[in-house]
Amino acid sequence: MLTDITPLREIPAFRRLWLGSMLSSVGSAMTMFAVTLQVYDMTHSTAAVGALGVATFVPMLVIALPGGTLADRFDKRKLVLVITVCQTAVSALLFAQAALGLSWLWLMYVLEAASSAVSAINAPARRTFIPALVPAERRAAAMALNRIVFQVMMMAGPALAGVVAAGFGVKGCYLIDTVSFAGSFYGVSGIPAMPAPKTHGPGRSNLALTVEGLSFIRRSQALLGAFLTDANATFFALPVSLFPAINAQRFGGDPRTLGLFTAAIGVGGMVTAVLSGPVTRASRHGLVMLTTVAVWGAAFAVFAVAPSLWLTLLALGVAGAADTFTVVFRGVIVQAATPEEFRGRVNAADYLVGAGAGQIGSLESGVVGSLTTPEISALAGGVATILGTIALGAALPGFRRYRDQPAEADRDRPPVGVSLRGHEARDLAAFGILSS
Repeated sequence: MLTDITPLREIPAFRRLWLGSMLSSVGSAMTMFAVTLQVYDMTHSTAAVGALGVATFVPMLVIALPGGTLADRFDKRKLVLVITVCQTAVSALLFAQAALGLSWLWLMYVLEAASSAVSAINAPARRTFIPALVPAERRAAAMALNRIVFQVMMMAGPALAGVVAAGFGVKGCYLIDTVSFAGSFYGVSGIPAMPAPKTHGPGRSNLALTVEGLSFIRRSQALLGAFLTDANATFFALPVSLFPAINAQRFGGDPRTLGLFTAAIGVGGMVTAVLSGPVTRASRHGLVMLTTVAVWGAAFAVFAVAPSLWLTLLALGVAGAADTFTVVFRGVIVQAATPEEFRGRVNAADYLVGAGAGQIGSLESGVVGSLTTPEISALAGGVATILGTIALGAALPGFRRYRDQPAEADRDRPPVGVSLRGHEARDLAAFGILSS
């Protein structure tokens, strides 16, 4: 029943990346909480909170796909280290504006846009680390372990942020996030060099490589179905912008209660992440994704009408439980269906869909909530997700019937050694094994 921890035991570079990512992710979650709370306190408007989605999505839309091309063209490890420096600087600026007491809404949007821009380059490159370090037969387990990092972030980050914000203000959250980037540097610094494949030489333009990646996704019903199914879930049924208003209407607006909303999603996700052993061995990945997204939508529909705190948190916990399986199988499909030379670009599209659709969905939820009520907005989003899942399953039979299969690059791939230190790591990199 338990998650397979073999990748942590056998691959030191993955273990170090996993630990470092957990630390930095908790800090990032605290900043996400603090930005949402600060904007709502400044404006008391769900639409203004939803507009953070625009500030996040626009630079993401412009930069993510070219950023994925960069990840396919340059050393991914060096690229991530440079971008992490930029992310640290943005968090430091958020701390500075909060410490100085600046109530400038435009500045919040600018800093949110800057954070999104650097993340749009960082995330696609980071997502190539697992297939580079972990052999194909251990990849589902590694994805489940990676999801545990996310669930720890979802539980610890908002809960801790609520306590810190109540005691020290949002500036305390921003300061902790800035310091937590030390974990990111620790994790990435232990990864061997990951040079670009020789097929992406200087003779080909970034635009040509980006278009080539999009064409590859369009031809793959497995990838197209995975992306559209996830976008359906996050666009319609991820009403984060409604959380402050619903918390204020039902539970008095206590920041600690608001922190429990996101933490409940994390708890539910952690339960299924820890008990993901049998599920990660399932082969009908497309059907599982469709089913779990429908459960996700139903859970948010219940959240919209729940009369008590315990039922509200239970519904959010069920949503988190379903989301873990959705994300794990989406990740496995993406890595299994993508040859090595396309991984940066496909992971960029994966990031754009997973994060971008949620940001636009946050705006949609906020606007609908302002025009109607937050409860109607959340309920309509949950129902729309269920209907969208049914439509996608009917329209994409190839995705619905998709079964696990290794990518072309993995079929003859020798296993990565259990130790990636010294001359062994250099030799593996020299033969291209680490980047395949």
